[in-house]
Amino acid sequence: MKITRCLLLFLVLHSPLWSQNSGTQIISDSTASPYATGGLFGSHEIFEICLKGDIRKLFRDRQDDAIYHPIHFSYQQSNGIIISLDIKVKTRGHFRRMRENCNTPPLYLNFDSVQGISKTIFNAQPRLKLVTACIDDKYVLHEYLVYKIYQLITEKSFRARLVKVRYNDIEKGKETDPKFGILLEDQNDMAERNNSRLLKRLNVKPRITDREMFLKMTVFQFLIGNTDWSIQYLHNIKLISGNDSPALIPVPYDFDLTGIVGAPYALPPEQLQLQSVKQRRYRGYCIEDMGEFEPIFDLFNDLKDEIYQIYTDNPLLDEKYIKRTLKYLDAFYIIINDSKAATKAFQYPCNSRADIVIKGLKKRNEKKKPDKKKVN
Repeated sequence: MKITRCLLLFLVLHSPLWSQNSGTQIISDSTASPYATGGLFGSHEIFEICLKGDIRKLFRDRQDDAIYHPIHFSYQQSNGIIISLDIKVKTRGHFRRMRENCNTPPLYLNFDSVQGISKTIFNAQPRLKLVTACIDDKYVLHEYLVYKIYQLITEKSFRARLVKVRYNDIEKGKETDPKFGILLEDQNDMAERNNSRLLKRLNVKPRITDREMFLKMTVFQFLIGNTDWSIQYLHNIKLISGNDSPALIPVPYDFDLTGIVGAPYALPPEQLQLQSVKQRRYRGYCIEDMGEFEPIFDLFNDLKDEIYQIYTDNPLLDEKYIKRTLKYLDAFYIIINDSKAATKAFQYPCNSRADIVIKGLKKRNEKKKPDKKKVN
C-alpha cells in the first residue's frame, strides 16, 4: 500500500503509537493581520491541509448548480496534533472555476454540523472560501499579500490565512504536491466582526456609500492596479452597513486580476481600453475637490513603510518579484505625492467618457441568458 502524506495524517491520527508531542514544521509568512483576534485568523503561521476523496469528480462539477461532495479533511496543528474531519466541498467562483482558465477551481469548504469541530481552529467557521492555485501557486501568495495590504488600511476588510493544500484522489490513487492556498473569512463573519450586517442590494450608487471608506477602497484599488470591480453589481465587492449606522461600506476581495499580482491570465476589462492590468486607472466617481483626497493620501504615506515591508520582509518571495513590486509601488507614491500627477489620475472620472460600470463575468453571462435572473 502506498503511503501518501494525506494517508499518513489519517494513519497517525488512528495509530495507538501516536504521540501528542510529535513535531511539525511551521512556516511563518511574517505578515500577521493587525486585527487578528485568535482562532483560524489569529495566526500567520502556514499549515498544510489535505483534501482526500473523489477529487476528479469534485473538480469536474463546475456548473452553476454544483453540489457538495464528501471529502476527508485533515491538517496538523502547530503542537503536532493531527485533526481529521469529514466535511463537504464544492466548486465556486466564475472566471477561475472555468476549466479552460484554471486546472484547479476555487472551492467552498463546508464545516457546518461537522462532528468534532468544536475543539479545532475551524470552530464557528461554518463555510470558508478556499482560493486555489489556478496556474502557478506563486500567484496565490501574491494575492494573499494584497489582502494583507488592505488589512493595514482598515479593519473593514477580509481576513485571510495562507495554507498549503494537498489533494489525494482515492479513485486515481494519486496525490498532488502541496501548493499555496488562501482561506478567506466568511462574509457574514466579516460583517459581524465589524458590528455590521451584510447587504446584497444591487444597483447601489457609489456616491451614497461612506465617502471616507469609499476613498480608502478606491485609492487602494488604484495602488494594486485593480479595475475589475463594481459596487453597482457587487462585483468583487461586498457591502456592509453598521448596526448603529446607516452608512454603506464597500469591502473589496478577489485580487488575482490586479497589476501587483501579475497573473499571466489577467487582462483588463475591454471597456476600459487599457493595454495591461499593470496600467493603473482610478475608477471612483468624480470628486473635483482634490482636497478630499489629501487625508487618504496621508494615510497611504503613513503606511508606506509597512506596505513595503510586506514584500521586503517576506522570505517566501523571489527577489525578482520583490524588486518589480517595489518599483510598481514607487510609481503609485510618485503619483499621490505630485499634485499634477495626482490630479490627472484621480480626476479621470470627471471625464464624461469615464462612466463605465464593470458587471463581471457572471453578470455578462446572465445578459446572454435572460431566463436566468438570479444574481449572487
